[in-house]
Order: sequence, then structure tokens, then C-alpha cells
Amino acid sequence: MIRIRHTDENPHEASEINVTPFIDVMLVLLVIFMVTAPLTTVNVPVDLPSSTEKPTPRPDDPVFLTVKADHGLALGEDDIGADALAGALETATKGNKDERIFLRADKTVDYGTLMGVMDKLRSAGYLKVALVNLQGQEEGAAPATPSNASTPAGGTP
Repeated sequence: MIRIRHTDENPHEASEINVTPFIDVMLVLLVIFMVTAPLTTVNVPVDLPSSTEKPTPRPDDPVFLTVKADHGLALGEDDIGADALAGALETATKGNKDERIFLRADKTVDYGTLMGVMDKLRSAGYLKVALVNLQGQEEGAAPATPSNASTPAGGTP
């Protein structure tokens, strides 16, 4: 006896993808990221005024700009006003805008004030600024003496 099969008698195969394990994995990853995300935004207090790195050589005639604790400015040993900064730098550098300016700031000066002074330097055309710190001295050590006082730590090109 010959039996003829019809196409509607074939068992149906499941052609759908089971996405339940995929959703489970995604939910676990979502929970992990939700728990760890706040941990990556922890504010860390920073105190950066000293370094133990080897001092870099000092130029023959450096131009030091100092931001004092009272937010006043001093170019070399002379006090200057913020509005007279561009003219005083022009005189101190003899018009050479490529000369590096060594910027020193008191520990108590806030970051916004320091950035304001750097913006004034940039607007005056002085783009080479080196930040000065105490070199070769651990935090909490004795105050700087002339032998280990302010040396350049680096700067922006």
C-alpha cells in the first residue's frame, strides 16, 4: 500500500528565536551598571602643590607671574593690577610672545582664580605657560628654602 503524503501533514518546526536568555543577560548587565555608575563619580579632594620629581633646568632670565593668597598679582617682585598685566608682560618679555611665563600660585588660591589668570595670559598672547610648584619635597615637609624653592613643573605648549 502506497501512502501519499500531503504537505499539511509535516510537523511544524519552531522557527522563532528564544530571546528570554538574552533579556535575562541584559537585565543583569543593567543592574550591574546601575550599581557601579555612582561609584565612578566620587569626588576626590586634590592637593597638588608639591612634587618629588627631578627639577627641570631653569632659564637664564625667567619671567615669574605670581598669584598671591589675596588674589593679587605680582610680576617678578613688583605688584601689578590685573588690568595692567598685558602691558607689564610686554615690558618684561621685551615683546617676545613665545617666551615661557612661569605661573606660581599660593596653595589657598582657588582653581577658578588661577584659570582666570591663565585666560588673561592667553588673551595677552602668551600661550607658553609653565606651572611652578615645590620640587623634591614631600607633602607636609618644611617650607621652601632658596635651595629648593619654586622650579617649573611643566606647562602648555
